[in-house]
Amino acid sequence: MLLFLPAAWPRGSMAAAMAFLAVVCAAAMAAVSGAEEVYEFGSGASFIFGDSLVDAGNNNYIPSLSKANMTPNGIDFAASGGMPTGRFTNGRTIADIIGEMLGQTDYSPPFLAPNTTGGALLNGVNYASGGAGILNGTGRIFVNRIGMDLQVDYFNITRKQLDDLLGKAKAKEFLKKKAIFSITVGSNDFLNNYLMPVLSAGTRVAESPDGFINDLIIHLREQLTRLYTLDARKFVVANVGPLGCIPYQKTINRVGENECVKLPNQLASQYNGRLRELLIQLNGDLAGAKFCLANVYDLVMDVITNYDSYGFETASMACCGNGGTYDGMVPCGPASSMCGDRKSHVFWDPYHPSEAANLVMAKYIVDGDSKYISPMNLRKLFSL
Repeated sequence: MLLFLPAAWPRGSMAAAMAFLAVVCAAAMAAVSGAEEVYEFGSGASFIFGDSLVDAGNNNYIPSLSKANMTPNGIDFAASGGMPTGRFTNGRTIADIIGEMLGQTDYSPPFLAPNTTGGALLNGVNYASGGAGILNGTGRIFVNRIGMDLQVDYFNITRKQLDDLLGKAKAKEFLKKKAIFSITVGSNDFLNNYLMPVLSAGTRVAESPDGFINDLIIHLREQLTRLYTLDARKFVVANVGPLGCIPYQKTINRVGENECVKLPNQLASQYNGRLRELLIQLNGDLAGAKFCLANVYDLVMDVITNYDSYGFETASMACCGNGGTYDGMVPCGPASSMCGDRKSHVFWDPYHPSEAANLVMAKYIVDGDSKYISPMNLRKLFSL
């Protein structure tokens, strides 16, 4: 930085000149420091936990029946040239889109991918796994999946790697300033546990809905608190969506096009009320942390109810799938039928939203008001 000063300052102005220089130098040093921070920390990081709604490919690396590493999954994912990556949708997940909107320079890579090391960690890491739940027993029908307890264990490994990469003080600063921790979990605890025919029979006889949901909240509290002890501070936790409205539930229960199955939605609503209470408590109990609730249930329900006003042609049919009235029985794969216009469908497959639906939801969670994200939206949370 070059400064050109007059050869001779007017009498009595030397003190002013020195003060001027001090201000300029301080500004220059602050600019350099800020540049160093951006260089070191990147522009933002997402540490992503949850299930197939946000899995970026972890299940590709484990022997699991819950996989999306086959066409036509990923057909609209530009970063892979339309090839499947293990994402359970036609393009980007909602976590991918939110990361982009908050200025993240690259997608958070799957924890189990061999290249998720070094500087790649500064984009965040994705620990999510198709079939995963809050409870360790959830999703056992898929043989293998990475439940929330193990996902937090994996973050503990990343946490130590960040210390090695940045040093302990800067790693803690990075997590405090640049990292958002997103948790999208709970759906499988109902769909592939409590509501699963045969597998859940013993659980449902032995445990009331209240008791089962209480177990979920107790375990989730422990998991979120563990993340806090590992220096996570900015959280967004999604509630469970209207499970009775997905093509799979509508197909197996044979409801009408404009109907949803009542019991799954009732259970989701009951859990969501308890989740809201939990996050309010954690905001009061864990100093320096901020927990935001993403009201996915109401957001998805509004999209489903008013799908045409959002630009969709159907909120009942799966774009990619087979079986039953809504193509909701068989997951998306090479032999599946596929709709002609993927942007016209709220659901990509029997369980998961399309990229077009994920784009709608991400907009409200990043920049929306308290109806869908509270106590603040993610852009405000990230700026803290």
